[in-house]
Amino acid sequence: MTDIREVLKERILILDGAMGTMIQRYKLEEEDFRKGWFEDHPSSLKGNNDLLSLTRPDIIKAIHAEYLAAGADIIETNTFSGTTIAQADYQLEKAAYDINYHGAKIAKEVCEEFTKKNPNKPRFVAGSIGPTNVTLSISPDVNDPGFRNSTFEKLVTAYSEQTRGLIEGGSDILLVETIFDTLNAKAALFAIKSVQDELKTSIPIMVSGTITDASGRTLSGQTTEAFLISVQHADILSIGLNCALGANALRPYLQVLKAKAPFFVSAHPNAGLPNEMGEYDESPEQMAAQIKTFLDEGLVNIVGGCCGTTPEHIKAMADLVK
Repeated sequence: MTDIREVLKERILILDGAMGTMIQRYKLEEEDFRKGWFEDHPSSLKGNNDLLSLTRPDIIKAIHAEYLAAGADIIETNTFSGTTIAQADYQLEKAAYDINYHGAKIAKEVCEEFTKKNPNKPRFVAGSIGPTNVTLSISPDVNDPGFRNSTFEKLVTAYSEQTRGLIEGGSDILLVETIFDTLNAKAALFAIKSVQDELKTSIPIMVSGTITDASGRTLSGQTTEAFLISVQHADILSIGLNCALGANALRPYLQVLKAKAPFFVSAHPNAGLPNEMGEYDESPEQMAAQIKTFLDEGLVNIVGGCCGTTPEHIKAMADLVK
C-alpha cells in the first residue's frame, strides 16, 4: 500500500464531496433503508443514510465511483453517524459495527478498482467519524448549565466500536470530522489510539474542525489556534476545517493553521451558505474560484467539499489542482 504521507509531500490531494447531497438524488423510500437487514424494525428508518451501506450498497458504491471518476484521491466512508450514540435515535445501536465495517469495505473495493486502472494515482479510504449528536462541553439544558447528556467514557466506548469496524473493513485513514466540541474529538482520538494498540496497527488520522459562525470559533467556544493546541498532542496526519462556512469565509482560519500547525492542512468547505430552503447554491465554478485562493497562498495539502458539493464540484477542484 502506498504511504499517503509520501504522496502528500509531492502533491495536493483531492477529498470527495457530500454523500447526503448525492443520496438525495436517488429519491429513496422507507424500504430502501430496510432491505435484507431491518425488515421488521419497529421504527421508521428513512433518512438514516448510513444504513444504505448495508441495504443499498449498490447506491453507495455508485456514489463513491462518481467521486473517484471526478478526480478524488480520498473517499470518505458512509459512516458519519455510525456510532451507537447517533444510531440510538433509530433504536439501532446494535448495527453500529456493521455500518462501519461494510461502509469501509465498499469504499475499499471501489478504491482498489480505480487504483488498479491507474497505479500512478493511488486512491485512499478515509473512515468518516462524525461528532455524534451529543456534546461534552455544553449543557443541552439552558436551565442547568452543569448537566451533560453523555460522558467521556461513553463516547470513548462508542468511538472504539466505530473505529474497530472502520479499520477491520479496510480504511486507510481515519477522519475525525466536523468537530464542534474538541472534548468529543479528544474522546475519538483516545478511542482510536486504544483500538490501534489493541489491533497492533497504525493508520494515519485526519482531524477536521468546524467553525460555526463569523466569530471564527467552534460551537464550544475555541478559536482556531486553541483548537489546534488542544489536539496537537496526538499523532495526526493533518488538521483542517470543514462544513459550516463556504470557502471564502474559511480562508482566514486556514491561514492560522498553515502558519502554526506542524501537520498537513485540509479543507472541505460547503458549497456556500444554505439558502432559505436549506439548499446550497454555489456552482462548481464559483467554488473553484475561491479554492484557487487557497492554492495560490499554499494554504492546503488536502482539499474537497462538504454539504452541497457534488462530483462536478470535485472535478472543478481536481482540474485546478492538476
